Amino acid sequence: MNARPPRLGVRTRGFTRREFLGATALGGAAVLGGGWPAGLGAAPRRVLGFSGDGEPWMDATIPQLQAMMQMGQLTSRALTQGYLARIASLNPLLHAVIETNPQAVAIAVQRDNERRAGRLRGPLHGIPVLLKDNIATADTMQTTAGSLALVNSRVPSDAPLVARLRAAGAVILGKANLSEWANFRGFGSYDGWSARGGFTRCPYQFANSPLGSSAGSAVAPPANLCAVAVGTETDGSIMAPADHNSAFGLKPTVGLVSGQGVIPIARSQDTAGPMARNVTDAALTLGAMATGNQDYRGALVRGALNGARIGVDWKYFLDPFWGNPDTFPWMQEVLAALQSLGATLVDVETDPSFLLELDELTVLLYEFKVQIAEYLSTLRHAEARTLSDLIAFNSSHCWQEMKYFGQELFEWAETTSGDLTDPEYTEARARCILGARINGIDAALNSTDPPLDVLVAPTWAWLYSFAAVAGYPSTSLPVGFYDDGSPIGFCMVGSAWQEQKLLAFNYDLEQELNAQRPPQFLGTVPDEPPDAGICSGKPKMHGGTGKIHWRNKRIL
Repeated sequence: MNARPPRLGVRTRGFTRREFLGATALGGAAVLGGGWPAGLGAAPRRVLGFSGDGEPWMDATIPQLQAMMQMGQLTSRALTQGYLARIASLNPLLHAVIETNPQAVAIAVQRDNERRAGRLRGPLHGIPVLLKDNIATADTMQTTAGSLALVNSRVPSDAPLVARLRAAGAVILGKANLSEWANFRGFGSYDGWSARGGFTRCPYQFANSPLGSSAGSAVAPPANLCAVAVGTETDGSIMAPADHNSAFGLKPTVGLVSGQGVIPIARSQDTAGPMARNVTDAALTLGAMATGNQDYRGALVRGALNGARIGVDWKYFLDPFWGNPDTFPWMQEVLAALQSLGATLVDVETDPSFLLELDELTVLLYEFKVQIAEYLSTLRHAEARTLSDLIAFNSSHCWQEMKYFGQELFEWAETTSGDLTDPEYTEARARCILGARINGIDAALNSTDPPLDVLVAPTWAWLYSFAAVAGYPSTSLPVGFYDDGSPIGFCMVGSAWQEQKLLAFNYDLEQELNAQRPPQFLGTVPDEPPDAGICSGKPKMHGGTGKIHWRNKRIL
């Protein structure tokens, strides 16, 4: 079985479920337009002994940073250098950043010059942003999904989402660490580990898994290694690490943000999304990334939850198989806060049983074989052109790539036909749509009159997988902490293209709870995991079947 539990000594995501699966195998209104919500006071200050502690930009929101820059109290250059210094100070411990951008300071200087000339590109002007290392940048940085197989390959261009961020004035600060190949290589993997970046650590409790695959993107904003980060998700890779690292994560509707230039697992579920310290920063970043000139600043006002209808399926709160009873004392407070803000809680039933089947995995395996070859074909100076080439590379670089776990998912994907008209694929995909959309989220939202606005659950439950398979948006909001300092997140799921509503609801709840807080870097860093024995020819059994490993992960 997977050697690392999600919560060492704190909580797990339903051990009973794993047993079952084993058995079944200002910016300023005058400056940026649109205005900012009230209450954007001075940024909190802390002194913990790391670079940057006590600086006014620490923990500041993007509007607060914009206000400081507009008033001449801060420059993009100073902010960028501050984050780079903090990365240099903390990254040897956290391993959240694979590499920094050698051009970042020069870009920041350009943004400062543009500001002095009166040319502001948008809400992200001069704001340093980290990108997950599966998002293509046509600069001196690598784009590798954490794998040594793609080191020194060159992408043809910036991913469209990166081009949009640059056009909006963002400073691309560097690449965030991740679970290698977005956790879609083999069984028994370690969340947040890549051959390039090592082990990402949770800054709230070092012994905790940061979860994956967007581990570095979740760790970096709360630890003040950047203003905001971009992660990607296929099933849970934004939601789960946001939960475990006290970040606000938003997984958009598939298609809202272009997936071109993002190393794929499966385009039918893949999407990039913002990961931030707060809802405001995520809203601004999503607006800059999304196609069609989206503007989500209108969501950043109080009162959105007044009159909202919130669907509550209690299995996600109380059932140890489907949900997370450990969080229930905190969830009660969150649900009470929703009601105090004018929302109506409505009991609702969903049927997540389709998630126990292999249909989603079948879809991912088929799409990955086809789509990774399509991606590799666009690269220059890359020896790997097919999934078979990647498998061969890992085998020939075993001690670097497979000391801890293998590449069973790669090998399973390679056995598929590579034909996306294959009935095995098309029928599996149809069943996924039926279970996740038609009989899932859509049925639940429309089960009452008037319809429900959103469904809610603890983040570390099965609800977010509904949204992932459906291609619908989901969010994870920090709402509290266990006694040992481990974070707790609250998930909202809506129908397609409901990002504005989700942001509005989360902003209203966030302002009411004010629950996010910076990490205190508690606990001790775990020892390096044992050699899996793969490279010595004596693989150690992780236990279970392929299906248990697949369903235990759910954070791709």
